[in-house]
Parts: sequence; C-alpha cells; structure tokens
Amino acid sequence: MTTPADLGFDPKRLGHLDAVLHQYVDKGKIPGVQTLVSRRGELVHRDCYGFRDVEAALPVEADTLYRIYSMTKPITSVALMMLYEEGHFLMENPVSRWIPELGDLRVWAGGTEEVPETRALESPLTVHHVLTHTSGLTYGFQYAHPVDAMYRAADLGNFTQPTYDLQECMARLGDLPLQFEPGHAWNYSMSTDVCGRLVEVMSGQTLDEFFRTRIFEPLGMADTGFAAPEADLERCSPLYVFAPGKGMTTMASARSMIVPPSMLSGGGGLVSSADDYLRFCHLLVGRGQLDGVRLLSPRTLQFMTTNHLPGGKSLNEMGQATFSEVAMAGTGFGLGFSVLLDPAASQSLGSAGQYAWGGAASTAFWIDPAEDLAVVFMTQLLPSNTYPLRRHLQAGVYQALID
Repeated sequence: MTTPADLGFDPKRLGHLDAVLHQYVDKGKIPGVQTLVSRRGELVHRDCYGFRDVEAALPVEADTLYRIYSMTKPITSVALMMLYEEGHFLMENPVSRWIPELGDLRVWAGGTEEVPETRALESPLTVHHVLTHTSGLTYGFQYAHPVDAMYRAADLGNFTQPTYDLQECMARLGDLPLQFEPGHAWNYSMSTDVCGRLVEVMSGQTLDEFFRTRIFEPLGMADTGFAAPEADLERCSPLYVFAPGKGMTTMASARSMIVPPSMLSGGGGLVSSADDYLRFCHLLVGRGQLDGVRLLSPRTLQFMTTNHLPGGKSLNEMGQATFSEVAMAGTGFGLGFSVLLDPAASQSLGSAGQYAWGGAASTAFWIDPAEDLAVVFMTQLLPSNTYPLRRHLQAGVYQALID
C-alpha cells in the first residue's frame, strides 16, 4: 500500500493542514471540510471533518455532494476545447456566428444604469474573448460598475435560479452593453455561460447531454451533473451563507440540489463529489488522458494553461476593482483556468505554471504540474472570499511536501 511518505509527504505535517482547516469548523465559521491531496495520480490524503448538514448533525462523508459553482467553468472550457480539436471553430471566430443573439452588442460609453450611453464595438466578440474573460461581460452579483446593476435588473448573474433557459440567457445578454471593448481588460463574468451555449450549438446537444456522454461517463464521474438524483438526497449538503452580525446561516436546503435547473449554466451550474472532481483533475494531471480515455491532446491542455492575457500581464494588471476566485497579484489567466506566474508576487506557496479555479461556495482546486500535484477542497459557504481558506489550504499542502 502506498503511503504519504512514498509520495513525498510528511504525515505529521499533513496534520498541520487539517488542524488549521478544522479550526474554521470548530469556530462555527464553515459547516465542514473535505480535502483531497493527490500526487503522481495517487491519493495521498483525505480529510473529512465537520458536517454536511449542521442542523441535522449529518457528518461530512467521502461521498457528500456539493454545489461546485464556478468549478464548473474548467469543465465547460474543456468541453469547448474538445470541439476546437474537432475543427468546429478557431479562436478568432466571432461568437455571433453560432449565437446570433450576441450579434448586435454595444459597449458602455457613459451615462447611468437607467439611461446608458453606448457605442458600437471596434471589433467583434470572439471565442477567445469568452474563454479568457476578456469579453466585457460581467456578473450581476458584482457591484463595481453600472452594467452590473443592469444585469441584476435583467436577472442575470445573481445567485437566484433563473426561470429561463440558456438560449434566453443569451438574448438577455445581447440586450445589454459590454463594460469595455473586448480584449481590453479582464473581468470575471458570464463568459463561460456563453461558452456553454457555444458547446450546445456546435455539438447539436444540450449542455447536460454533452457533459454526460462526452466527459462524465467516459471519465467515470457518476456523481456530477446539473442536479443530484432524488435517491442521493441524503448525500447532499445545504448551502450556507455568511451574514454580517449573524455568522453562518442556511441559504438553501439540501433538497434544492435535486431540482433540475431551467438554465444549464456552464459558468456555475454543476453539483459533484470530491472524488468525481479529483477524477477530472487527474485527467488534467494526465495531460488530457485518464485510464486510457483521452479527451484532449497534451498540447491543447498546455495551450489552455498558458497565460493568454495581453503582454503576459497578470490579473491585477488587466482587471478592474472586481471579484475573482483567486488572488489577482502574480496570477494570469488561460482558457478557463487561472495560471500562477509569480508565487512571490502572489505571496503564497506554489509553483509557476500552477493552474486553478474555485467556486462561490468556497470550494477550490489546483493542479501543480511541476510537483505532479492535484488538490480538491470542498465546503459550502457563500461567498468564497469570506475567509482565507484557500490560502491556508495552499500553505498547508506545500509545507507538508518534503521531497
């Protein structure tokens, strides 16, 4: 049997990692944690602690199901790049070729959210723009720009469950201005929902069907989808939210996870288990292949995990005063993943070339090719920037790696 020491980890030091994360649970800040650490394609460490359901005192277990929110984005990006490999599009192609609802976009030029001033685009919105979040789109849950408020008024990009489908989402996006000229800045946005619609139109399949037949079934990810089966209700976690002055309170029941959504959000709609997501990570560690199943070529994956921001800039050099699922200093962005450029600038342990993303309920993952390392972290607390969980997680993993 392979031990942590065989894979370069000190078991005692892994205890430091667990102890730090357990403090968040013991202090009532988060409901529970599940941490998976893998090296060279083998599981080094699993820690389950606390509750998947605090009120019912149901413990976190290995098969607990979670809302992974924006950890859906890398899966959608992989799906779209599978179609790229099949010749369905080029990076420079206008998105409107497949999504006519986005064919008459305009750019914010001033005014107010009630009476905006707009101008025509200088160049079309391309597939590369939506894969890199340089599209000029945004999210309604952000409060940095008048266009964010226009999204909220249109019921776009909030934490409410839309009553419309993905095609209608595109129509609503097409009616609103972009925040900036595509390619001129970086803004965390509904870009990956556009990627999901591109997958649908190019493949002729609904997004859930493409995911199921082309990714989840081939990889053995039986616990991942846009809703959990009713038979798995006991495995589902309620969603908790940090409320100022109240601490952690329940936002949504476990039962909400078994309700199929009207809109199949490629940007944040999936539920999954830690083991399923680790299988997806092992596909990435395997340079596009897992257990004899190849979804991407090694060179396509290398292309995706290279910084695509103009001039090699970092997120904080390209972005506005906006939210991100990773620290923006010292970090670039590829096609669906953040890419660590400078660990010193990010003020965290890690390797240049490490790629990652997280979810709104404080979930996270990263892949470190230099160390042949994959980490998956699951919990269920909104918003993800409430506590520095990910930074503690990253420090705790690397301090335990001693070879």
